[in-house]
Amino acid sequence: MAEENGARSSVMARLTLSALDRASQDPSCWRDPLVHRALLVSGLSVLTAAMGLLRSDLEQL
Repeated sequence: MAEENGARSSVMARLTLSALDRASQDPSCWRDPLVHRALLVSGLSVLTAAMGLLRSDLEQL
């Protein structure tokens, strides 16, 4: 399960960085509140998955 969460977190992080790269090329996209919401949701998803991985690693110690 931890590996699955790690893979999801990695994919979500890459997608977020890719979207940010594209968004930085078009400053007008930042006017759309959906862009901010999507960024927050994806960032929280990565954070949640990372916390799960850390908790799993700590439990194995």
